[in-house]
Amino acid sequence: MIFGPTFAQMRDPSLVPAAMRERARAARAQPLDPANLWNIGWKADGTVPHTVLPEALTGLRAPVVVLSGRRFPTGSHKVGPAYSILVEKQLEDDCAPGEHTLVFPSTGNFGIGGAWVGPRMGYRSVVVLPEEMSAERFEKIRGYGAEVMATPGSESNVKEIYDKVRELRAAPANRILNQFEELANYRFHFHCTAAAALEVVSGLGLEVGAFVSAMGSAGTIAAGEAVKRTFPAAATVAVEPVQCPTLYNVGFGAHRIEGIGDKHVTWIHNVWATDLLVCVDDQECLEGLQLLEEGAETLAGEGIPADLARSWAGLFGISGVCNVLASIKAARHLGLGPRQAVVTVATDGFDRYPSVLRRLDRERGPMTAAQARRRLAYFREPTSEWLLEGTAEVRRRWHNQKYFTWVEQQGKTVAELRAQEDPAYWIAHQEKAAEVDRRIRERHSG
Repeated sequence: MIFGPTFAQMRDPSLVPAAMRERARAARAQPLDPANLWNIGWKADGTVPHTVLPEALTGLRAPVVVLSGRRFPTGSHKVGPAYSILVEKQLEDDCAPGEHTLVFPSTGNFGIGGAWVGPRMGYRSVVVLPEEMSAERFEKIRGYGAEVMATPGSESNVKEIYDKVRELRAAPANRILNQFEELANYRFHFHCTAAAALEVVSGLGLEVGAFVSAMGSAGTIAAGEAVKRTFPAAATVAVEPVQCPTLYNVGFGAHRIEGIGDKHVTWIHNVWATDLLVCVDDQECLEGLQLLEEGAETLAGEGIPADLARSWAGLFGISGVCNVLASIKAARHLGLGPRQAVVTVATDGFDRYPSVLRRLDRERGPMTAAQARRRLAYFREPTSEWLLEGTAEVRRRWHNQKYFTWVEQQGKTVAELRAQEDPAYWIAHQEKAAEVDRRIRERHSG
């Protein structure tokens, strides 16, 4: 079995032995080299990649800090949870290369991460993905050496993914790595993404006023819990599309923000720690992406430094723009000031969305300069609607919604669901990372 970095080493690559660090550095030129496992982490290049959005774009006094997942081996930070889930299953002797096939249910970036991690660690890997996801996602999965099983529907059709996974589970050799329920996903973000956020904000001399993340698997939002240990007043803000407002009003529907909004409350989402819910419009996310990707000249004419505007080309995917729009909306609602940063994540970059913007051009026509200026209003003047405070009653409803997916459909028990009501449940899963690290170190030394 192949074992890569510990959680501690993913947080701080200086803890990786020097010889392995050098191998990993050289492997960056060879994306399929397994040594890139040691490049999983926000600081693999030495610093946490990020951008700070100025008031000229956001209309806010509060800075919006966006961490960029593009430098991870697959171009998205979701490769971290894919690795973390697999390595913990290996420690539990639940899977072994050459004996088992890995199945990654996903709506995109986690599947791409699994397609990369599984073969690098010696496994045949299968990604179950909705058929309407971007063409680039399918190309990347196959390019990393995995197989694809396409299921009906789009981003919000996770039930159809689960139905296919249920069929695949019947084969004795298959092992399901389900990002929506595996708490190794939660651990990666609690320990690694939060540490990256805190380091960036500290380097800027700021405090954290809010951590904002849309829910796909609801892994990334776990970073907000850890951030609160340093900044107790910081709000943890969840995000979903108005076209599929599952937490907002038990709503449903299809949408086009790839990576989020899946018509269910995930098992690993600690809803008891979620302070605010913000909903955004998928069309505004698509058009906002095109503005940041193609509108540097317009942005420079609106008071944004030209070099900064040009640096955003390639930086964002649709869910990243979704997170930015929600961060602006949340900061306005919370009344954050100039020293209270809103921290969010650009999960991936533009490389997996050219086909999406080509489709937008066919639907709406190419973006004109006048349209680009109008789209600035999505950032500067967001609606104050579609906000929901995480009161005790609302959190209880969010928690109870898990019953329908996880108890009725996925085999969890009511007792397991009730256990998540106790803060000790989540603390125990946070603290498990130390034990996982110890066992990985033992495998390295053995």
